[in-house]
Amino acid sequence: MRVAVIGDVHGNAFALGAVLREVGEAAPDLVVNLGDQVEGSADPARAALMQADLAAAGALEVRGNNEEKLWPGGRRSPLSRLYGEWLEAHVDAVALARLAALPLSARALDGALFACHGTPQSPWDSLLWVWQPQEAGGGFYRARDPRELRALVEPLGAEVVLCGHTHRPGATRVGDTLVVNAGAVSDQVDGDPRARWTLLDLRRSGWTVEFRATPYDVEAAVRWSCAHTPFGDGQAALLRSGTFDVREG
Repeated sequence: MRVAVIGDVHGNAFALGAVLREVGEAAPDLVVNLGDQVEGSADPARAALMQADLAAAGALEVRGNNEEKLWPGGRRSPLSRLYGEWLEAHVDAVALARLAALPLSARALDGALFACHGTPQSPWDSLLWVWQPQEAGGGFYRARDPRELRALVEPLGAEVVLCGHTHRPGATRVGDTLVVNAGAVSDQVDGDPRARWTLLDLRRSGWTVEFRATPYDVEAAVRWSCAHTPFGDGQAALLRSGTFDVREG
């Protein structure tokens, strides 16, 4: 059993296209999409169509915090509201409604695999890491207390728990459960602009996890955003640097 995991595409059709070519070569039995599908400006309408095609082919999907921004009153900041107005004008309304209706979590493989965007309770929170603000401003992600993590994971009774949101690939074990943050297709935080996704394999010895970093045409994504949206400068800085502050989701 092979499972390909993507998430946090953030409307970047260029990064997603490169990832899906590699996913196709890996020939997984299941694809999981962890949410935050279209909130971005590198051809989000095309990214929405590509992910809808994955869903039609059987991909497991959950909603991210950015899908909740599609709900009435779901946008929290002026910039988010500007993005929302632009997306509503350029992405099919039916596609946006489909995303807004995605479930908070989902299971596959007879319950052995559990997927969520943030935590089982909220797509705005994060499972493996917790944001630690500092008095002087800003902050950093710290590892979640192991006892807190166990309390969140053990009741799920899953062999594998998948999450995203923090744009940081990583994995740990809670008892016999493998907990995996799959990383982000777009909008990296570690200075490496390559697209990220994760490949899981079930072998006789148990589940294994492989984190993938996929090169893509960053400049093509930047050109599209600059030519078609008012967000090009910000998108260019984000995609070229591979660094941004994820606190706002």
